Amino acid sequence: MPEAPILGGGTVQLDDAVFGVEFNGPLVHQNVRHELNARRQGTAKTKTRGQVSGGGSKPWRQKGTGRARAGSSRSPIWTGGGTIFGPSPRHYTFKINRKEKRAALRSALSLHGLRGSVAAFDIGTFAEPSTKAAGSLLKGWDGKGSILVVLAESEAKVALSFRNLTKVSVLPAEAVGVADVVGAGRLLLSQVAIDELTNRAAGKAAVAEEVS
Repeated sequence: MPEAPILGGGTVQLDDAVFGVEFNGPLVHQNVRHELNARRQGTAKTKTRGQVSGGGSKPWRQKGTGRARAGSSRSPIWTGGGTIFGPSPRHYTFKINRKEKRAALRSALSLHGLRGSVAAFDIGTFAEPSTKAAGSLLKGWDGKGSILVVLAESEAKVALSFRNLTKVSVLPAEAVGVADVVGAGRLLLSQVAIDELTNRAAGKAAVAEEVS
């Protein structure tokens, strides 16, 4: 069973079925694409020749002017005319099954578990917000790369101590996605966050909801 150090002393046991599985690169890649695509707004929009103003009449007569024939000032080759094949509002999402999402999350968490880039900490030391205390805690953690601090929703006050640190981001456990886990160099989790991520990756939370 994999273990994670507790910053400040001690270790915590991690669920082998969540933090000790084989890494599945294609599945993780698919889920990262799914999550990043879902974050895209898809609001880019240009006007076609049927949507721009003007062009109510023929600019000049067909023959005798010496100029090329023109039927409308809304033509795409005119300045101020419409756009050909321009972007229009759309969504970039595609469907992924819940089992695939859970498997990808387990694979991403296991990557950190196998690398030894996951650690836990005691939120009791942050009864009051203190960026200095958070910096001192992270300073004693060997490793490189950005740090993702994952907390439970009830521990939102603790996030105030970490939010101003360089290369440190904070997310609630329920909002953490595969892209967030893979994109972080290291994971720092509270005990409650470990339990929530373990239940979510194992599908225990979903099973409990179906039973209730």
